[in-house]
This record gives sequence, structure tokens and C-alpha cells, in this order.
Amino acid sequence: MTDTGEQGEERSAQERLRERRMTAHRKAERVLSRAGWRGTIRERLALLQETAPEVYDLDEPADVYGDRIVASLEERVAALLGTEAAAFFPTGTMAQQVALRCWAGRTGNPMVALHALAHPEVHERNAFSQVSGLRPVRVTDAPRLPTAEEIRDFPEPFGTLMLELPLRDAGFVLPSWGELTEVVAAARERDAVVHFDGARLWEATVHFDRSLDEIAGLADSVYVSFYKSLDGFGGAALAGPKTLVEEAKTWRHRYGGMIFQQFPTVLSAFAGLERELPRLPDYVRHARVVAAALREGFTEAGVPWARVNPEEPHTHEFQVWLPYDPEVVAEAAVRQAEETGTLLFCNGWQPGGPGLAVTEVTVRSAGLEWTAADVRAAVADFVTRLSEKA
Repeated sequence: MTDTGEQGEERSAQERLRERRMTAHRKAERVLSRAGWRGTIRERLALLQETAPEVYDLDEPADVYGDRIVASLEERVAALLGTEAAAFFPTGTMAQQVALRCWAGRTGNPMVALHALAHPEVHERNAFSQVSGLRPVRVTDAPRLPTAEEIRDFPEPFGTLMLELPLRDAGFVLPSWGELTEVVAAARERDAVVHFDGARLWEATVHFDRSLDEIAGLADSVYVSFYKSLDGFGGAALAGPKTLVEEAKTWRHRYGGMIFQQFPTVLSAFAGLERELPRLPDYVRHARVVAAALREGFTEAGVPWARVNPEEPHTHEFQVWLPYDPEVVAEAAVRQAEETGTLLFCNGWQPGGPGLAVTEVTVRSAGLEWTAADVRAAVADFVTRLSEKA
């Protein structure tokens, strides 16, 4: 068989496993997270229809090119984050490109200092350099946020420091509040502005023991997402000084983000702020219970090496690392759901190195029903299936 044929078979097997996992998730009686985006169109619309009258006057006229309900959401976000203004964007990728090119124009420096694992570096196909003419430079590739010393000692001048809070690909990790304030101060010593990639900033309040406006107040600008933590249909907001936001709206139009009507997405964002935002602290606290039970369960089951990263989650999301090939643990996870109705691991597994697999675990409202004993029992059952496949 040719290499192309083997690759096609491998992709086909992965696609079949993914479809089985999605089906198992829909049918599972017990999951740690039942994110809205996994639902059917009917389910998504039904939930919005149920919540929308509680969060906005549906007898008001719909939006046209960013007015009315869109403007109301922008005002709500600015109030939550304690900024002068905010602008709604269809995607976070667009919001951050616009923010950083605006700062580059103001500082006269197109260099953006960021982490090697930051979202634009890993997931956006070099958009900064290819589309916006920005020059990303990597401060560190360590599995943590940059330190103040690394910022001070970086050998080249940069106009903007971008910090992803939390840093997803390192395990949804956050610095301590003291570390964060020191990093921001170090950037300011270099006359750089600070932008927070806060796609998941909403859930950082527990770790920092600070309010959203206190956290956002450290930065010159902040981006937040409406679907990652809040379960909206999509969309993002850029918040900061009024002059920056007004300039960003001009670039939003130039980038193709001036959409005729966006009320369904904006309504879902309002619903998320009303329904999910107040629950996030409970999700974070229970994620710590789940993480500890996972660690205990794998130890009790005799798995030779298993890691929860970070050991105490900083948010309601974290990583699990296991000493098996990804296809082995993926198959075991799906079979557990198909045969027992319990899906312990909802997401796919990726290679973390030779013989290592890593996945992301999220705890939402469905996970609040799990006790530590429930998690340990599910781990024991999962490991028996791993042993059959290994």
C-alpha cells in the first residue's frame, strides 16, 4: 500500500473514532461537560428561545451593522471589564489582529512579544505576519507564562506584550497575581503596551481571587470570547480605551467584520453572561475535586505514570497525560461510553511524545453531579478497558 493510501486509511479511522465519540457523547447519561456546541441545531435554538426573553427585550428592532443589541452587548462587556469601551467582533482571531495592529501603529513598533504556545502562534496559520504585517517574537516556550525577568532581558525591543490568560496549550495555566503584576510592570518599563488574550478570562477570577475589572485593569486592552466559556454561538469583544476601540471598529470594517445582522449570536452571548458567567467559579472549584479524584483513581488502578496538569487546575479546564498511544486511550474512552453510558473523557487524545497521550478535561454543570467517588469508579472502569487494548 502506498504512503498516501496508508495516510488515507489512518485519517478515515480517526474520523470514524471521532464520529463514535460524538455519538457516544450525545447518548451518554453521565459526562463531565455537556457543551452547547455539541448539541443539535434544534437544541441550540430551543435553549436560546428559553433564555433570550430573560436577557433582552425581543420586541426591540434587530441590529443593523452593529447598532442596537450589538451596542448594548458592547456596553455590558465594557462595564464588566471596567474599560471605557468595547467592540463586538465575529471572531477572536480578527479582534486580536485588529487590536495589535492598532497598537503597532501607536507605538511605531510592529513586534509583538508572546509565548511560543500562544493561540496566534499555534492555531492561526501565521495570521499576524501574513495578514497584519506584525512580527511575532517568542519570549519563552516553557509550559508557563513568561516571567518578569524574561520580559526585561528579552534582547529585542517590542511594542506590545500579548499574554494569553489562561495559556491553553500549556494546560490552561495562569501565573500568580503577583507574577502577573510583575510581568506587566516589566513590559511597561520597556515602554511596551500590554494586551490580554482573555478568550477564557471569565474563569480566571477564582485563581487570582480578583474581580474581572481588577484583572482586565492591568492591561491596555483585553479580548474575550463568548463561546469558549460562556457557551455562546460565537463572537468576541475587544475592550480598552475609547480611542483604541473606535479605531478598531474602523479596522473591523476593513477586515470584513461589519456584518449586517448578528442578533442571534449576540443574544447567545447575553444568555451566556446571564447563565454561565455566575456558574464559572463553581465549575473551577469542582474541577479541582475532579482532578484530585482522577489522580487518585489512576494511582489506585496501578497506572504506572499518569499526570493531571496542573495538579490543582487554575480554571475549570486542565490536561490529563497517560502512558499509552493516543488511539489506545481514545478507543477505551469511547467503548466505556458505548457500554456503560459514562463518558469520562469527552475530548480527543493527541500524542504528547512517544507512548504518551494527552487530552483536555472540562468541568461544566453536568460535572457538578459527580462526586470524587464517582470519578474514581469511572477511572477504575476506564483502566480495565485500557488493559484490554494495551
